[in-house]
Amino acid sequence: MEQEIKLRKVFGDVFFTATRLYGGSILQAQWYGVQSVETVKEGGYKLLDMIRETPCSKLLNSNKEVVGSWDMALEWAENMWTPLMRDAGLRYLAQVVPTSIYATLTIESLIQRIDKNFEIRTFENDEEAEAWLRSIED
Repeated sequence: MEQEIKLRKVFGDVFFTATRLYGGSILQAQWYGVQSVETVKEGGYKLLDMIRETPCSKLLNSNKEVVGSWDMALEWAENMWTPLMRDAGLRYLAQVVPTSIYATLTIESLIQRIDKNFEIRTFENDEEAEAWLRSIED
């Protein structure tokens, strides 16, 4: 497995990991637990740094372990993160939806806000999301 980057909250809980898959052709982000504006921004900027460092057009963004809503960060995700990621080369976004209804509603709201910028599909598990991204020829 390739190098995994972990981001932790103040008390040490991991809230985000990112890994490059298949020689870097897919960037996989895993989010964990309750998210805040600060954690969403920190993870989002880490993804941006990684894509700028080694360009990649595919992101598997797994929210299956997220608890609760993070809608307080939607405006930032739409107006700041999305244009920066698009400019850095992101084209395909596979969203794995969480079991939490509140987190799922937040993902659905995000997709409505940014779906003109990326080709976005939602999945119930990482394996299906990864298979879709692998099927795309750049």
